[in-house]
Amino acid sequence: MTVSINEVDKIEILTLQDNYVDLTSLDNTEIVTRAMPLKDMEVKNSILAEHGFSAVVTVTKGEAARSMLFDFGFSEQGAAFNADALSLDLSSIETTALSHGHLDHVGGMKELMKRVGKKGLELIVHPEAFRNPRYMKITEEIKVLFPPFTREKAEEAGLKIVTTKDPYKLLDGDVLFLGEIPRKTDFEKGDPRLFYQDDGVEKQEDFLDDTALVVNLKGKGLVVLSGCAHSGIVNTVHYAREVAGVENIHAVMGGFHLSGPTLAPVIPPTVKGLKEINPTYVIPTHCTGRNAILEIEKAMPDGFIVNMSGTKLTFAA
Repeated sequence: MTVSINEVDKIEILTLQDNYVDLTSLDNTEIVTRAMPLKDMEVKNSILAEHGFSAVVTVTKGEAARSMLFDFGFSEQGAAFNADALSLDLSSIETTALSHGHLDHVGGMKELMKRVGKKGLELIVHPEAFRNPRYMKITEEIKVLFPPFTREKAEEAGLKIVTTKDPYKLLDGDVLFLGEIPRKTDFEKGDPRLFYQDDGVEKQEDFLDDTALVVNLKGKGLVVLSGCAHSGIVNTVHYAREVAGVENIHAVMGGFHLSGPTLAPVIPPTVKGLKEINPTYVIPTHCTGRNAILEIEKAMPDGFIVNMSGTKLTFAA
């Protein structure tokens, strides 16, 4: 399946929540804009880092800019706190999308949507995002539950749910919701500790709901933004190429879910796969994990960017 998406002149990704923040990095560039700890010219403005992800994605064609929310962060207040600290006006948000149904991507939905201040905006999501229960199995007797994400919670936040397994155009084709991602690599098999139940039957979690956003930057190629990439970031980028019909990858950003000893063996082939994709920029976030981030930076130093809560990345044609 090939889906034609518009070329845009600019994409800005403003991270409302990520696992890391450093307000004294002083490494701004034409691409990277860090949050400042200043309020009334005093160092007293905090930005929160949490184990979660949320971003405002803004695309520009000519003079027209359009914005959407991708994921909502972990805690009820975290991403909303950062939006307030950054003095963001979220009233321009036109639509929303969800990478998958785990708490660290839906927890702040209600508070963020209060700041958007609109009822009835669409939430684009894979139908399997509402699986419940989902859990991490430590032993047969010990199972750590993930709080359920339900249709009711999304509707209470004022959102209109649109479910799709297929690629879906957002903002009139300026952004693509990638939909269900085929699993083709032999190393991206997901976290073996994660399970869910289907009509009372325990099944290995396959994260059919895991997806990403894709933007086609004029003259530069695709910008691919994942949430956790449970389906594998290499699988995700290959599918983005296939669906958009664009070979060049300008930026790969998002959680790559490579943290912890269980997934350590997946780091080397993932880094190899990313090098073969050869994006101009690679920006690992959230659940990628310290060891994987270090390996990615070492392997791809020229294109590596550290992301943080409160950081805005600007990619222009």
